Amino acid sequence: MDHTETFDSLLHDRRSQQKMPVVALACPHDSHTEYVIGRALHEGLCRFILTACSPLSKSLQRTADAHPGSLETLMCHDAQEAAQTAVELVRNHDAQVLMKGMVNTDVLLRAVLDKQQGLLSPGSVMAHLTVMQVPGRKRLLMFADAAVLPEPTLPQLDALVRYMTDHLRRFGREVPRIALTNCNEKVNPKFPHTLHYEQIKQWAAEGRYGKVVIDGPMDVKTALDADAAAYKHITSPIEGKADALVFPNIQAGNTFYKTLSCFCHAIPAGWLAGTEAPVVVTSRADSEESKYYSLALACL
Repeated sequence: MDHTETFDSLLHDRRSQQKMPVVALACPHDSHTEYVIGRALHEGLCRFILTACSPLSKSLQRTADAHPGSLETLMCHDAQEAAQTAVELVRNHDAQVLMKGMVNTDVLLRAVLDKQQGLLSPGSVMAHLTVMQVPGRKRLLMFADAAVLPEPTLPQLDALVRYMTDHLRRFGREVPRIALTNCNEKVNPKFPHTLHYEQIKQWAAEGRYGKVVIDGPMDVKTALDADAAAYKHITSPIEGKADALVFPNIQAGNTFYKTLSCFCHAIPAGWLAGTEAPVVVTSRADSEESKYYSLALACL
């Protein structure tokens, strides 16, 4: 890939290949959510069913009037009912993506995780995937988990790798390169995740994840910088060109997320995987742009 890959270039390349999905959006009552709705409708990304617990603002009503047939509103008594109704729309296949608006994350996730009426099948692993557009980097970078799994077990790491390979292929990576990160390149029983990494690599060699390149443990710089690997005399099939990073715990993943966002001015996009449909649960501190691209990638 010679050109610099951005969220916009990825969306341009992939949008023509998909049908326009419907997004169930709970509580569209803040300016960031209104921006996302307006931009998504203007760019023909998706249609919306809004589950609202108060009347739409005048600006959002004008947006609805400007895009007849693309935005439906269902009035609910409160945020809890709005969350439950949005989840029900997805569960009944009236919508293909769930998104959080001005509703507390715990309220939405309670509806998502409801054993009888939610979106997580028994035995499934819910995880959070992040994609970053990093200034100066030629390719978008995926990593996990920055928000859901505190310290992934072997079954959870297995699920993470499956989610990553599936999504990366949807984004055009025919043979995804996934780096299993650590503070160094050594397998050490004192760091149980490095033992898990060995099993993940064995499964990859057996074809569990299809055509994929997986290696580790390795540090982030080795995973992303071929010169660093060469200088350290590390030979790896990743070759410093990782498409995705698996972090050993949520502290590492979240710190990486916040560091890139704060100091590198990277744009994050993220969503929940493992549920019956993508769930966009962005941070309150995320920008309008970040929330829009989170929805856009979930729609892919």
